[in-house]
Amino acid sequence: MQIAIIQTEAADFDTNINFHSQNLWPRLYTGSSEVINARSNCYSPIFHDLKKSGYRHGIVLRLLDFLGGRFPGQTTISWSICDTRSSNMSVLLCVADVHTEAVQAALAKQKERGKMAVPMPSKRRSLVVQSSMDAYTPPDTSSGSEGEGSMQGEGTPTSSQSSINMENWISRAIHGSTTSSTTSSSSTQSGGSGAASRLADVMGQTHLGKSGKPPFNYNLHTSIYLCVPVGGRVSAKIQQLVNTLKRPKRPPLREFFVDDFEELLEVQQPDPNQPKAEGAQMLAMRGEQLGVVTNWPLSLEAALQRWGTISPKAPCLTTMDTNGKPLYILTYGKLWTRSIKVAYNILHKLGSKQEPMLRPGDRVALVFPNNDPAAFMVAFYGCLLAEVVPVPIEVPLTRKDAGSQQIGFLLGSCGVTVALTSDACHKGLPKSPTGEIPQFKGWPKLLWFVTESRHLSKPPRDWFPHIKDANNETAYIEYKTCKDGSVLGVTVMRIALLTHCQALTQSCGYTEAETIVNVLDFKKDVGLWHGILTSVMNMMHVISIPYSLMKVNPLSWIQKVCQYKAKVACVKSRDMHWALVAHRDQRDINLSSLRMLVVADGANPWSVSSCDAFLNVFQSKGLKPEVICPCASSPEALTVAIRRPTDDSNQPPGRGVLSMQGLSHGVIRVDSEEKLSVLTLQDVGTVMPGALMCVVKPDGVPQLCKTDEIGELCVGSIATGTSYYGLSGMTKNTFEVSVGALISEYPFTRTGLLGFVGPGGLCFIAGKMDGLMVVGGRRHNADDIVATALAVEPMKFVYRGRIAVFSISVLHDERIVVVAEQRPDSTEEDSFQWMSRVLQAIDGIHQVGVYCLALVPSNTLPKTPLGGIHLSESKQLFLEGSLHPCNVLMCPHTCVTNLPKPRQKQPEIGPASVMVGNLVSGKRIAQASGRDLGQMEDNDQARKVCVLCCSLRFLFLSEVLQWRAQTTPDHVLYTLLNCRGTIASSLTCVQLHKRAEKIATMLAERGHLQDGDHVALVYPPGIDLIAAFYGCLYAGCVPITVRPPHPQNIATTLPTVKMIVEVSRSACMMTTAVICKLLRSKEASAAVDVRSWPPVLDTDDLPKKKPPLLYKPSNPDTLAYLDFSVSTTGMLAGVKMSHTATSAFCRSIKLQCELYPSREVAICLDPYCGLGFVLWCLCSVYSGHQSILIPPSELEVNPALWLLAVSQYKVRDTFCSYSVMELCTKGLGLQTESLKSRGLDLSRVRTCVVVAEERPRIALTQSFSKLFKDLGLHPRAVSTSFGCRVNLAVCLQGTSGPDPTTVYVDMRALRHDRVRLVERGSPHSLPLMESGKILPGVRIIIANPETKGPLGDSHLGEIWVCSGHNASGYFTVYGDEALQSDHFTSRLSFGDTQTIWARTGYLGFLRRTELTDASGERHDALYVVGALDEAMELRGMRYHPIDIETSVIRTHKSITECAVFTWTNLLVVVVELDGSEQEALDLVPLVTNVVLEEHYLIVGVVVVVDIGVIPINSRGEKQRMHLRDGFLADQLDPIYVAYNM
Repeated sequence: MQIAIIQTEAADFDTNINFHSQNLWPRLYTGSSEVINARSNCYSPIFHDLKKSGYRHGIVLRLLDFLGGRFPGQTTISWSICDTRSSNMSVLLCVADVHTEAVQAALAKQKERGKMAVPMPSKRRSLVVQSSMDAYTPPDTSSGSEGEGSMQGEGTPTSSQSSINMENWISRAIHGSTTSSTTSSSSTQSGGSGAASRLADVMGQTHLGKSGKPPFNYNLHTSIYLCVPVGGRVSAKIQQLVNTLKRPKRPPLREFFVDDFEELLEVQQPDPNQPKAEGAQMLAMRGEQLGVVTNWPLSLEAALQRWGTISPKAPCLTTMDTNGKPLYILTYGKLWTRSIKVAYNILHKLGSKQEPMLRPGDRVALVFPNNDPAAFMVAFYGCLLAEVVPVPIEVPLTRKDAGSQQIGFLLGSCGVTVALTSDACHKGLPKSPTGEIPQFKGWPKLLWFVTESRHLSKPPRDWFPHIKDANNETAYIEYKTCKDGSVLGVTVMRIALLTHCQALTQSCGYTEAETIVNVLDFKKDVGLWHGILTSVMNMMHVISIPYSLMKVNPLSWIQKVCQYKAKVACVKSRDMHWALVAHRDQRDINLSSLRMLVVADGANPWSVSSCDAFLNVFQSKGLKPEVICPCASSPEALTVAIRRPTDDSNQPPGRGVLSMQGLSHGVIRVDSEEKLSVLTLQDVGTVMPGALMCVVKPDGVPQLCKTDEIGELCVGSIATGTSYYGLSGMTKNTFEVSVGALISEYPFTRTGLLGFVGPGGLCFIAGKMDGLMVVGGRRHNADDIVATALAVEPMKFVYRGRIAVFSISVLHDERIVVVAEQRPDSTEEDSFQWMSRVLQAIDGIHQVGVYCLALVPSNTLPKTPLGGIHLSESKQLFLEGSLHPCNVLMCPHTCVTNLPKPRQKQPEIGPASVMVGNLVSGKRIAQASGRDLGQMEDNDQARKVCVLCCSLRFLFLSEVLQWRAQTTPDHVLYTLLNCRGTIASSLTCVQLHKRAEKIATMLAERGHLQDGDHVALVYPPGIDLIAAFYGCLYAGCVPITVRPPHPQNIATTLPTVKMIVEVSRSACMMTTAVICKLLRSKEASAAVDVRSWPPVLDTDDLPKKKPPLLYKPSNPDTLAYLDFSVSTTGMLAGVKMSHTATSAFCRSIKLQCELYPSREVAICLDPYCGLGFVLWCLCSVYSGHQSILIPPSELEVNPALWLLAVSQYKVRDTFCSYSVMELCTKGLGLQTESLKSRGLDLSRVRTCVVVAEERPRIALTQSFSKLFKDLGLHPRAVSTSFGCRVNLAVCLQGTSGPDPTTVYVDMRALRHDRVRLVERGSPHSLPLMESGKILPGVRIIIANPETKGPLGDSHLGEIWVCSGHNASGYFTVYGDEALQSDHFTSRLSFGDTQTIWARTGYLGFLRRTELTDASGERHDALYVVGALDEAMELRGMRYHPIDIETSVIRTHKSITECAVFTWTNLLVVVVELDGSEQEALDLVPLVTNVVLEEHYLIVGVVVVVDIGVIPINSRGEKQRMHLRDGFLADQLDPIYVAYNM
């Protein structure tokens, strides 16, 4: 390995450095300053904003190139150890613009690759105004990270040339080479074709597999969520997009599916060319010997006693007001006496003499504001003198401060009961109406104690604190906020405290009476160590600059250095940067007195630019180059390293220009050719005196790194923290680290800093463990990502440089999230262009994809007490969906590279082989059947009726009704209830018979209808519908029940009525007078052509006479009625039901449910199709039981109507739909007690059947059962049925037979059409409830939908049914019945090839349970999984919408409903938002996360809509295809549409 040393002095020299006794750095290169200066004169010496300056000094590499500094070899490390003492600082001027240059070059590279930027996002107009200037409130703080504010300023001039170039590039990239930005903007806002064509261009990078197969993996380089204007033609955009999906970018992957069903995530294989560590194992670095000075005190209290008595007038601390004037001077005498006073009072004036509240060793909270260091100092030393342990914390301003709860947990775990505070702070704390300080959330109960002298008692003359030598007792506890937001307390012993002060004194060369200016937080870290502790040990004078003054006057600390001729200043990079911005107005600045400028965050990689720029500007003001002293510190190890102030030119500051790619693999490299992605580090000096340092690997058991490897710095010294208070396990892992064979006097302490030890023992820090993000096996530092984002033009877009970068775990890997505050005056176009550039810049420089980029309004990210961004709180808000961004870009395609391998179907195996394979493996063929329909009941009454029916050949329902009218004329068949629960109307057998006769007469006389003519029955749910149906049978007509149009929604409901009437070829319509008037209204005329209606008959006006002769069909196989329904896939399908099928259907239900004339059944269903119609109209006539009819629409007025009716009539059997059950669950959830008091009793219910054509909604049925359990409802009573178009009822839970069973299946196996049972609670388990018992006379087999071969019971397949009540076929006017003929007349391809089956179009499986049925046989249960038409083929696997929807609904409390569908292999997720529109963008990342995590799918489109947009039919089923059509036709009026292309 080789080093390049650039020496800016005139002399050339060659030197060898032996690095840790390893021959790692054998050769050096030196160059002449004249050459360098000549090269550097081409750069303009203009200072740029730090946002531009960045920290990547790629220019150094260019200088090396110019000087011939390119070295051969694979593993070279290039160092520039620059002596910045030279008066000529031109080289450093070059550094300022390097990061911006790198970003611009990276963006230009993206252009060279031919990438197109994506269209600007858009959203509903009401959503855009949330971040307007009216809502803007001026900030009181600013920050770029966790620290106290940001290093980035405003108002700094930028390079016009680079801006022009960037704008030209962006304009070409986004708008095309011939399209101006104005044109693009207008076309985007108007939803024109400009955005659509650009979207299609972007999608040209994705692919669609051949033969229309779904793509296996989208591999867009910058594939992001983009928001298409909601006013645009979405269908045109997607169609264009689909037309561009031509070629896959990645080769097909290997076959994924394995027999054990384990779904394997793609494991990223290590790159064989990735850099590997090649150096020898490093040795521990020992710091200089800690000197022994005779007059050093034996403890810090002893030092205070010495100075307080010897030099009581010496100034100890000077505080400033917000005008920069001295507010108060605390002398050492006052500090000593007041500290004694505080010590006496907290020991003797709290509690009683017998039971004092505080004893030595107890912990005490110190709560002081940042502008009162004097009161804090007195309280801190008072605690030390009293031998209690101070725990300094921030002032809680509100009960909901970010991180305040975690601070409370720390106080509770430390047993803190007393909080010391100042008078002003005590008055400023939030108070309850009674004037008491409320208990903050998560905090223990505290006694607040004011430490001002006037509130304290004077100690007796004979009382004096016991001053002991420094020992192993705890001196103080410093709080530390972890990456996850938790707060830990680091305990520091008194001996460590003293030794640390001694080490700092030796390193910094502190002497008595020196003046030090402190801008840092004096309660913790470097500010505490230098400004409160070491200063007292050396009797120094501290000038404390409050943060409030820095906000008003950023130059105040420099002014105080000049005013007090201060020798030392403690600052952060932020303070240096702000001083640079404000220095132009100041002329009389002289910094020659400074001998040491301690840069507290000098370990941060981006601080190097601040140091260089500050030196460049202020060197002419007397600032010496050797004065700048970066240091590295951590709460655990205290000061880790600090650069010494020295006049010795033989030890110039070091610079390391490192390859970021190498760093991401944990090694130190610089490529031999110029790279954009380099990181420039400055050294932070050498190891502290008396300490031993080593570098260990960040992961696993501590092992020493190699010399060219990045690791975590560990320090072995007495001057470190000793434990995390109360956490022995974490303490052992952090403070008691043993490293291999290294022998140290003290155990090693992990510092949490990532870095290495370079030549000459110089320490270099590359990042922090807390900021480390391991993505795809590579390490990235959050600060590096922040710096890159801040360097993107326009750099002032980010409000005060406030950016949070963190990672979240999605699909077993870390994903990077960038959240930035945007300026209040930013436009939508500005936002989107900036986000597009940031994504490309991070991708180009760091070679890592950003998973999510979110913009929030200014001043909305949670803040730390000193104004920085509270990172863990921001992350928590993001994960909870409470961040409320105003713009979001998601890029899962770029980031998610570990999706499971797509399934590639193997060549089809022959059906016979499948059968043999099943037999060999012991699998039974999945087939089952209900009871034999020929079996007769034991009931005598039923036997008599059935014998009579058979003797008279009663094959037709019309004849059954006539027979009942003769034998039991007054038996009530139907009772209709209104919304009040009272009887609206009823029908006896004879009343129904006579009314049907009159309707038959009307059809013959007024309608002039013939046998077989079709009649549309357009009635509301009720008695009229039933009478009209039997009137049609009496007249020989074929009835079709049609839902009437909704009076308040004619425009959308009437066209469906018209379509059914036309498709069914109805010769006539029958309805009531009210609906008849509605059909002829103006509103109806606007919706449809009313002139084309067939004749409409009003059945409210019936003729008086009977028909001469009732019609009797000649053939039982003739058509009885047509059943029309809109399926969940949006298809209108009418099926033909013959008289034979109708009678068999009714008989099957009668047997299953044991229905007799003495029974009463409550029905709350829509009576227009399927089983609902059969139960409402047919079963009572066939079985003779009384049906209590409850129209579902009445429940909207009275949700308890159905259950009250069931209780009132003591009903044992009831039927409802999912929509009714959901209405009761939601509407009556809080009324169970009142219902119980009204006498509601459900204990008599033996069957409550949900009628549906879908997978049982187990969550809803369980919720319903639990909710009404207290009202007597037995859990086993609730069950489901299953029907479809080809067979209206395949399964129905009867009164006898085993209870419904529930199984748990592996959802991953289901995607491969396999059924694997797992235990409840297993990962990826899916609960499935049995869809009711198979009806008598029904046979079922599970068949492969493609090969039509029978399947084993371990396979998922299509449910085929053979039954006497199968429908005869589809009815349509388009003549395409032949295309669907196999739905009703399919045969197996092998096995039983003679039986004719009907294909249900639903996927399911059969399982033989341990339960037995009435015949003693083991019970076969049918489990319906989902509709074949709705199942989505994605990545070679079969997904069911309901599974994804269930996951999505769980993600956020504001999501009330969800529907998913595919459009040309893109997964579209539509969610209904119950909340403010500002929450809409929160849902996009959450939806993406959960679908990735649980289903291994990347969402293509997220659509956020208002409540009620997702269409649901009368059965409570989602109409996903209607929703898709509405989405493509831009009819949804979405709040937000996010596309991930």
